[in-house]
Amino acid sequence: MPLAPHLAPNLPPILAPLRADARWYATGYLAMFASSFGQTFFVALSGNDIRAAFSLSAGDFGLIYTAVTLGGALLLALTGGLVDRMPVTRVLAFTLPAFAAGAVLTGTATHLLQLIPGLLLLRFCGQGMMVHLAYTTIGRWFAAGRGRAVSIAALGLNTGQALLPLGQVVLAGAIGWRLGWIVAAGLVLLLWPVLARLAARDRQPAAADPAAAAPPIRHWSRAEVLRDPCFYLLLAGMLPPAFISNTIFFHQTSLAAARGWAPEVFASAFTLYAVIAIGNVLLSGHLIDRASARRLLPVYLLPFGAACLVLAGFEAPWSAFAFMLLYGITDGISLTLFGSLWPEVYGTRHLGAVRGVVVAAMVLAAAAGPGLAGLLVDAGIPLPWLIAGMGCYCGLICPVLVLTVRRVSARLADQKV
Repeated sequence: MPLAPHLAPNLPPILAPLRADARWYATGYLAMFASSFGQTFFVALSGNDIRAAFSLSAGDFGLIYTAVTLGGALLLALTGGLVDRMPVTRVLAFTLPAFAAGAVLTGTATHLLQLIPGLLLLRFCGQGMMVHLAYTTIGRWFAAGRGRAVSIAALGLNTGQALLPLGQVVLAGAIGWRLGWIVAAGLVLLLWPVLARLAARDRQPAAADPAAAAPPIRHWSRAEVLRDPCFYLLLAGMLPPAFISNTIFFHQTSLAAARGWAPEVFASAFTLYAVIAIGNVLLSGHLIDRASARRLLPVYLLPFGAACLVLAGFEAPWSAFAFMLLYGITDGISLTLFGSLWPEVYGTRHLGAVRGVVVAAMVLAAAAGPGLAGLLVDAGIPLPWLIAGMGCYCGLICPVLVLTVRRVSARLADQKV
């Protein structure tokens, strides 16, 4: 018996697609929510406790975090193609137990030889494989409504960002940061049977969908994509949210301490971010379905650039909330772009292999930021200076993206001739 029609049988006709496809939307949503436990914004909440427990400087911990994130990116590049060849349930069967094991190792570690594998599993399974799985399957399952589907999936990460930081701070204060990671492992395992049931049945894009009836003329292989100069220019526009946000959130406790902010300032600001991000996730999904992901790409970084300049230039606690508000605009759009741009430009036949490279690059960017910033801070360069420089990059890359999008659009038009 189909699961979806019983979830919301009285929806109006305009929302019928949500009712009919509820199980696939829920799969993407819950996979993205689960990824939160391996994302930097969550891991970094234990940063000061981990540094104290293992006598690490900001630079030391940054280098360890960079190393495990790079390791996760390498593993993802090697395994990303499995999503093209294996059922989703089989990928979940090894990803989620490994994810939970990483949380347990992190929470119980008494030596770096335990902590490092734990962090590696968190990064590979969380920010890596769970995000890759969600976006790849959604990109393959949906055609004409891909923007809407991706935006609904992305809301899972927004939900995690809204609820988990403050929840983890409260939980760590009550039972300690180590037991907090055990609770996280339990939540990951609880999601396993739910996701396995939801993803047990594949979805094929409806033959009547415009995008299904007229798919891209060319489905690029991974090797072809890696030889395409436009791919690297598109990446230059898609990676800043991962690089910059991970840098700032990883060092958020240091920034807050230097400015005399309470630990709850950034954690509570995540709620504002999530509200703004959710609105922009939904709006961008609608715009992508009506126009294209390419049209949003050249402008979506501008609010993030302004956010960085505000956070760097003002020391009052309100600057954290202003940063989160502006960042929420960019990140809400980026979550939808990340799921929609690549199948739009390179097709879906080899999407798992192609996206494995893309997500690996995203994880590499996420790794480079905290480690590099930690070294520079240890060398005496103020963190606000680094944040200001990253804000300037967001503005300078926009004209490059305008030219790149024009070239890609002309190429796609030629393919349809």
